[in-house]
Formats: sequence, C-alpha cells, structure tokens
Amino acid sequence: MSSRHNLLSLGLDDHDRLNKELGGGIPRGSIVLMEGDYGAGKSAISQRLAYGLTQEDARVTYLSTELTVRGFIDQMYSLSYDMTRALLDEELLFLHADLDAGGSKFGGGGNDDRKELLRRLMEAEVMWQSDVIIIDTFDAILRNDPTFESLVRNNEERQAALEIISFFRNVISRGKVVVLTVDPSAVDDEAIGSFRSIADVFFELQMVEVGSDVRRQISVKRFAGMGEQVGDIVGFSVRSGTGIVIESRSVA
Repeated sequence: MSSRHNLLSLGLDDHDRLNKELGGGIPRGSIVLMEGDYGAGKSAISQRLAYGLTQEDARVTYLSTELTVRGFIDQMYSLSYDMTRALLDEELLFLHADLDAGGSKFGGGGNDDRKELLRRLMEAEVMWQSDVIIIDTFDAILRNDPTFESLVRNNEERQAALEIISFFRNVISRGKVVVLTVDPSAVDDEAIGSFRSIADVFFELQMVEVGSDVRRQISVKRFAGMGEQVGDIVGFSVRSGTGIVIESRSVA
C-alpha cells in the first residue's frame, strides 16, 4: 500500500491549506496527541479535522467534555462547518461527556459512572467503530477518573496510563486513528508523559505574542508516517464564518 493510500485526507483543499501543510493527511493506525493551553485552538482544530474527514467520507466519533450536541452544532456552524448532514447520515457520532453531573453520557448514565470513567470509555463499543475517534479534552477524562487520580497520587503514573495506552494500541491496530487533545497545565506532567511517548503524531498548539497581536501556531513535534513534507510550524487563525485559516509555514 502506498503512503498516499495509507493517509486519511483532512479534505477542504479549496477552503484552507491545512491538509497540504500536514502532508496530505493523517496516517491510518495513528495516535495523535494535540497539546495546548486554554485558548490555543485545540477544539477549533479538532472540529476542523472532524468536518474535513467527514467530507472525505471517513466516519468520525467526536467526544466532547465541554459541548453539548446543540453547542457543538452551533459552534461548527459559526465556523462554516455545517455538520447537519454528517450527523443525519451517521457519518459523525457526537457524544457529550457530562462530567459536571458526576457521570458521563457515553456507555450509560448515573452517578456511578465516574467511578470507572476510563473503563466506561473503553467499553463504549459504538464510539470506537468509526475510522477516527476524537476525544476533546482527554485530560478532563483523566482528571475525573478516581482510579487514575489515586494512582497518580501514589506516583504510579505509568501504571495508571498502561491500560488505556494498551487499549488505544489495540484500536489503532485496526487502522483507526485516535486523536487526543490535552491541556498540559491541567494535568500532572508525569501523568501525560506516557501518552506523549506513544503518540505517532504530536502537535503542540502555541500562542505567540507578536507585537500587540497573539498568534496561534501548530508546532509539529513528531509525525510518523507522514506523506509529503510537513511544516515544523504552521501558523493559523480561527475566524467566525470562515473556520481555520492557515497563515504561514516554516520548514527547518
């Protein structure tokens, strides 16, 4: 199989240059880690990925710890990413993890859900049937799982991460892509270190002050199985009514 055929195109080539800047798509069978502080654009990039992938006939699951389905549809529409058809045609499965309610909407309901949040995530079979599974934000899942929290408190971060990492590896062995967004300021560095080490694709979203402006950029830390050459730094902005706009590119 050629490298081109092994890529899931991010689409929208006539709308923005993101697919081109990232080498023509994300390799099948990849774990993608996208880190960034609050406001860096993790959700906007995730939403762009979801829309572009469904436009290329990939099936996508999008799990959000922040947006309800109504909020998701409204947010996508404001970025000119109309997901109505994809939702109706079941090309996109949207799930809301209602962590504030003490439980989660994937795999069941009730106040006991939080006790085994990561396990319930792994056992929610329908969400893992898609070609691409996006979890935005993954650190909120980790922080709200008492078992994970307990192991971290006992300095057993790697053990805490081992089971979910093994599960992710099994998922991507079937050619699927798992995208995880993380706010590194919200979770212990040691706890997220294991996920950084196993990520096939690792993006760091940064906000850089240029004069009086704050610019967003994707810093490509790792990109295994890339197609064409991938930029080290991809500048972007998020514009209402337009979506993601690529501003600049820098290749070492």
